[in-house]
Amino acid sequence: MQRWLRLAYGIDRVNEGIGRGVYWLTLVMVLIGALNAVIRYFDRYMGIGISSNLFFELQWYLFTVVFLVGSAYALKHNAHVRVDVFYGRLSVRGKAWINLLGTVLFLIPFCVLMIWMSWPAVMSSWALREMSPDPGGLPRYPIKTVLPLAFVLLLVQGMSLLIKQVAILRGVLPGDEQTAQGVDQFGEGL
Repeated sequence: MQRWLRLAYGIDRVNEGIGRGVYWLTLVMVLIGALNAVIRYFDRYMGIGISSNLFFELQWYLFTVVFLVGSAYALKHNAHVRVDVFYGRLSVRGKAWINLLGTVLFLIPFCVLMIWMSWPAVMSSWALREMSPDPGGLPRYPIKTVLPLAFVLLLVQGMSLLIKQVAILRGVLPGDEQTAQGVDQFGEGL
């Protein structure tokens, strides 16, 4: 079980690093959004003509990356929305069973389905070197690649969650919030 836990915490470290990179992309996205607003203002009132579809699309592309790639980081930190009318009242083992079943029955199949369904569109887009139909727009094929990549990251993080839930059910891990986030009793990553 220890080998599996090392694998799970390795996955956690990778998604933690990617999630921290997404933090910075969020800042860049906000700055580009502010730049878009300023450029539109000057363009409207001064007629300079510097507004570009590039900035609008870049902002949407960054939002896409933040939302999709950040989902694995959110899963690692148990930040996804859940209806916990009953979940919050369950014991540690009860929560582990719910997490395990939810991962096996819903998360993993959904991730596999999304990877499988998006792959042909991504390959087609790369084959065509698909571009935005708007003047001055960005290429579409790189951003379409983010979809299956994000679901691979989410799938792998789901595997980490699955490993930890099995360890909790076997009594190898205590099953508290710290364990779910990949932190040992000393506050350091396992």
